[in-house]
Amino acid sequence: MDVIITHINADFDAFASMLAAKKLYPKAILAFPGAQEKSIRDFLLNSTMYFLEIKKASKVPLEKIKRLILVDIRQAGRIGKFVSVCKRKGVDIHIYDHHQSSSDDVTGSLELIKPYGSTTSIMCEILKNRGIDLTPDEATVLMLGIYEDTGGLTFSSTTVEDFNSAAFLLSMGANLSIVSDMLVKELTSDQVSILNELVENSFLYTVHGIDVMISKASSGAYVPDFAMLVHKLKNMENMDVLFSMANMDDRIYIVGRSRIKDVNVGEVLHEFGGGGHATAASATIHDITLTQVEQKLIKVLNHKIKPVKAAKDFMSAPVKTVDSIESLEKASTLLTRYNINVLAVVENSKITGLISRQIIEKAKHHGLKKTPVMEYMTTEFATVKPTTSVNDIKRYIIEDNQRFLPVIDRNKIKGAITRTDLLRALHVDTADSVPEARPLTAVPLRKTMKSMLTERLPKHLQSLLKEIGKSADRLGYNAYAVGGFVRDIYLRHANCDIDIVIEGDGINFAKSFASENKLRFKAYKKFGTAVIYLPDGLKIDVASARLEYYDKPAALPKVEWSSLKLDLYRRDFTINTLSIRLNSKFYGELIDFFGARRDIKEKTVRVLHNLSFVEDPSRIFRAIRFEQRFDFHLSKLTKNLIRNAVKMEFLKNLSGKRIFSELILVLNEEQALSITKRLDELGLFRYIHHSIQYNANLTALLKHITDVISWYGLLYLDNKCEKWFVLLLGLIEKLKPEEVEEFIKYFDIKKKYAVSVKIAKTAGHEVLYKLSKKRALKNSEIYRHIHPLPLEVSLYLMAKTKRQSTKKAFSVYFTKLRNIRIHVTGDDLIKLGISPGRIYKKILEDLLDAVLNGLVKGRDEELKFVKKKFSGK
Repeated sequence: MDVIITHINADFDAFASMLAAKKLYPKAILAFPGAQEKSIRDFLLNSTMYFLEIKKASKVPLEKIKRLILVDIRQAGRIGKFVSVCKRKGVDIHIYDHHQSSSDDVTGSLELIKPYGSTTSIMCEILKNRGIDLTPDEATVLMLGIYEDTGGLTFSSTTVEDFNSAAFLLSMGANLSIVSDMLVKELTSDQVSILNELVENSFLYTVHGIDVMISKASSGAYVPDFAMLVHKLKNMENMDVLFSMANMDDRIYIVGRSRIKDVNVGEVLHEFGGGGHATAASATIHDITLTQVEQKLIKVLNHKIKPVKAAKDFMSAPVKTVDSIESLEKASTLLTRYNINVLAVVENSKITGLISRQIIEKAKHHGLKKTPVMEYMTTEFATVKPTTSVNDIKRYIIEDNQRFLPVIDRNKIKGAITRTDLLRALHVDTADSVPEARPLTAVPLRKTMKSMLTERLPKHLQSLLKEIGKSADRLGYNAYAVGGFVRDIYLRHANCDIDIVIEGDGINFAKSFASENKLRFKAYKKFGTAVIYLPDGLKIDVASARLEYYDKPAALPKVEWSSLKLDLYRRDFTINTLSIRLNSKFYGELIDFFGARRDIKEKTVRVLHNLSFVEDPSRIFRAIRFEQRFDFHLSKLTKNLIRNAVKMEFLKNLSGKRIFSELILVLNEEQALSITKRLDELGLFRYIHHSIQYNANLTALLKHITDVISWYGLLYLDNKCEKWFVLLLGLIEKLKPEEVEEFIKYFDIKKKYAVSVKIAKTAGHEVLYKLSKKRALKNSEIYRHIHPLPLEVSLYLMAKTKRQSTKKAFSVYFTKLRNIRIHVTGDDLIKLGISPGRIYKKILEDLLDAVLNGLVKGRDEELKFVKKKFSGK
């Protein structure tokens, strides 16, 4: 059996090549190895080519294939289940393709590979040479293949042979009107939306001197013809190199286009399991986030694009350093932490030597780990300038055998070049263990939030943000409002907690701003952060742009200075990565590196990277809080990562105190009930207590508690209750006394709350019993039973009881009795001639009962009551 196949996601060039191959192999079966682009599906449904019997891969008996003909493809990873046929001995393989070679190419007994603009042109050349005629319909389909892959013979990849093949097809009766109708279509509303989002989320990167645009979009459902939208974007922006990616239907689709030889998009997207040629390529990716695809793409671009051969363009930066007086043991820790082999040794910020892992390990072996680094560092070493040529660098590293070459500018270390850096610069393939190339700077197309700030912020906050920008200008810093503050501006949620990130010294900025405006501030040098306190009770949190790393899962993060983008990348979810530049010249400029606006629009909570919940499992609680607070949904990958973290029990690495602090935040949320339900769905209650059963009874109790808290809030009393604690009492309702003790100890609950928990479990139950035992209770009896209880315990008991008479007793207490006070004091009793003693307590208690029961009103009646009942005692 002969079978003709092409690649998965077949386009017109693939389909046309299959049709042409059928003319060469008339007895062969046509088969698609997987899905086709929508344009192909529509064409097959509506065209007159119903006579073409094209089988699905599942319908082809692979074991019977004797000859396999591959057209427009030779990459094994893109032919689906037919790859097993290629590996079977005795199968004759014929290949017709115009794509460049790749590492997983299939080989055949016949290979016709030519760098034409389309594979269809190769097939036309054969048909013409053999004198094989085509019908007008067949010629039209083949013309569609050439036109689609060459952009109507306009792409830079178009060759003379493509024009000749188009002329041949015209002579065979190809209908250009049909070609035009098929390839030039009006955009659907979904396509317009995706194209607009690509425009809005476009970032310009400069990679080794070459401008590369990266754009992103997202849609819950698959939107067809994404490649066509990317082509339109390339023309709109007039970019030489463009990569567009879209998250659609839980997959990431990425399309690359290039007009220049320096960037081979086929090679780049091959790293993602995709394929194509130098000017056009695509890939489909599963199970990672859009942000991670972008990060990997940047890394691949760094490796694939030929660097300009000067030190500044391929040096590693920033350089990790160690002070000369630090111990060799400390230097060893730094080398391990950053997975490097050499440290620059500095003294007063000036480089004085180099220390290698080899030297340190030998010194430690001899018991010298406490010795200062300066004692064993290398002091004879060469340095280069940022403009030093690669040839000079080769001499230092290869001929002089210097493994680590510092790059110095004006006595400051700007970077370093290692042997692997040099190999990369010389375009030698590197292993996976090679350190990442230096971070690239993304330049988002400018978008402004000025009008939104004016519309949605009170004037005093607008003035404050502008003053922050001016202060940063004076210090030469970049200042940004970031995180939840910016997110909530978008969502129209009130949020006056201002977070500021400074590219520079955040503490110095806070000190300067506080001094200029006569404000108080407090610095936290360990974290490079500060808090500025405003007169109206608000505060500004200021941080230096920083990155965080974790020594182990769930550990508290270590902090280092960084750039804005790296600072935002360390955050939990994309929706919290928006920032607004505040410097006067750029005031209101919005920066969205990670598609936050897209996810806000689509109501999605999405992690930035796959290890997010491993590094900090407490983010799981935050993800659920944001999901329920904003009525968002967890992205599919985020939900899977949460389930995996729960399964792997990473939350056990968190201290009880950290879990409890997250639980308080959960129970303080307005949507606390839906959040606790979500916690149960994801199996998180076992990390709070294994005995908590989130069943119908507990759900009903928490609902009653929420209703009671809402009712109490409408009373507008001065005594504010702690909502979270009332709900907590409900959560642990069924815990036994010994489990309560265990709960209090594990979560290190403050004494005040621990005492209240025990009261709720003991005295609280007694109060419910006493209130239910007697039907007609006097106000004084209600007061005496309930008043000794903490406020939150009383509200919990009110929600817990099912007796309406008991609920009414609590209602009477809160609305009428709780704040009743008597006017008579001990001084009044002395004036009445009553001798001081234990009798005072009896008098005042009886008087209070009389007031509570409505028998006495006002000071005069109180005095009369005392005189009448206790005169002469």
